[in-house]
Amino acid sequence: MPDVLPGRTRSAAIGATRLLPVGLALLLLAPAGVAGKAYDAWGIAVAETGVNTAAAEGCPIESPDGLSLYIASNRAGGTADPDANDIWVFRRDSIDGAWGAAQNLGMPVNSTAADYCPTPLRGKALLFVSTRVGGCGGGDIYLGRNNPAHGWSIENLGCAATGEGPNFPGGEFGPSLVETAEGTFLFFSSDGNTPGGAQDIYMSRQLADGSFAPATAVTELNSGASDFMPNIRKDGLEMVFNSNRADGFGGQDVYTASRASTADPWSAPVNLGAAINTAGNETRSSLSWDGRRLHFGRNGDIFVSTR
Repeated sequence: MPDVLPGRTRSAAIGATRLLPVGLALLLLAPAGVAGKAYDAWGIAVAETGVNTAAAEGCPIESPDGLSLYIASNRAGGTADPDANDIWVFRRDSIDGAWGAAQNLGMPVNSTAADYCPTPLRGKALLFVSTRVGGCGGGDIYLGRNNPAHGWSIENLGCAATGEGPNFPGGEFGPSLVETAEGTFLFFSSDGNTPGGAQDIYMSRQLADGSFAPATAVTELNSGASDFMPNIRKDGLEMVFNSNRADGFGGQDVYTASRASTADPWSAPVNLGAAINTAGNETRSSLSWDGRRLHFGRNGDIFVSTR
């Protein structure tokens, strides 16, 4: 399971409305720019400096410009009930700079329920998951838009049961949005129509009106184990996710898959190896937009690897 979940303390941490108009939806995504790059292997992961506390931290992800780091945490000072998670952000002046102090995003992004799995987008927008009242069941994927004049507005992406969105009766995790020549797609994991069952990776297409269709399973990525929290590189050719499948190091490990073009199926997932994974739980991995940094949670702390 993820590092931070509703009601988990650090010691227990393991690892329907319409959306945007098409024009604004496309503003959230920059043109692909890393296709064809050759990358070295990932370096040995280290704890992220200036981010971790004695509380449980997880769900790390950089903003598109690399100058903000969003996480979920049950640290003191949030809006959530005790032990539930809020979304926090750290900012820095440059890619090589130090992270500043943690800032709670406040309401209405955070609530008295658990709010986690943030995914920042261009255009002052944020995908995230919340267990707040009024959803489709479990944790649902929401979209927040930050208007400088009016503040945040929040929308549920809609329920699969009514054919109006991707959210299942079970719990969703790790939303990741990617624009391709074939369309704009939302990837995420869920236990689908069987709450409490194994997680699988799903994909939902954005429709012409900006809403999202009910999701379908990405069969080449799923296994008999739980496959969690996909994150797609901005060119759509590389993915990371976590899984407790049998060939790992123990607990949840980070896996990767790739494809030659966005029209092709994904390759068979590969474990990222000992530089990243341990006998503990490595969860909610995410790639920076330049493809050089990998953030993930490990047993309640945030780690980063570079290549």
